[in-house]
Amino acid sequence: MSQVHVVNHPVVAHWLRILRDKDTPPHEFRRALDIVTHLLLYAATQDLETEPVSVETPLETTEGVQLKSRVGFAPILRAGLGMIPAALRLFPQAQVWHLGFYRDETTLQPVEYYDPFRHKACTVDVAYILDPMLATGGSAVAAAHKLKEWGVPRVVFLGLIAAPEGVALLEKYHPDVPVYVAVMDRQLNDRGYILPGLGDAGDRQFGT
Repeated sequence: MSQVHVVNHPVVAHWLRILRDKDTPPHEFRRALDIVTHLLLYAATQDLETEPVSVETPLETTEGVQLKSRVGFAPILRAGLGMIPAALRLFPQAQVWHLGFYRDETTLQPVEYYDPFRHKACTVDVAYILDPMLATGGSAVAAAHKLKEWGVPRVVFLGLIAAPEGVALLEKYHPDVPVYVAVMDRQLNDRGYILPGLGDAGDRQFGT
């Protein structure tokens, strides 16, 4: 599990507790998700490539840096949508591709219903898959495959909570994809939900 990074920070843990609470209303859930996404991205982007530039302060010229890596975000519909506002505040120039997968409740396998990459050339250096839950891992594996097939040189998964089963599946098929999460939970139940988890992240966000 060398590619799994659990962001163990007291502020992250505080907001994660709010996200887990079954009584947290949707508007507070969205706010907590936004804050934790911001903190996770801070950790997950620490190795982005930069280049030196000169900058004029009010007093003199000095040296600074600017981001060189071209960044893209791939939120998995629909739960990943709530992670986009924080992502775009940090990277307003980033591209966003919505990946449409739903989970077949019988087989627990991902079913694709929207592909944004047809007939387009890859224009980024690194892409971050955004999905609050890494549960069975099926959607994450499919998303990573889709991004690599499109030609993205580096793919990273970013989420709130991971289950060991999902991490194992992602590592099996994409061992080069780093995983950044707030916590590693215990296991999946027989319906493929993470325990203790926080329920359905899409339903919790949108009150459905």
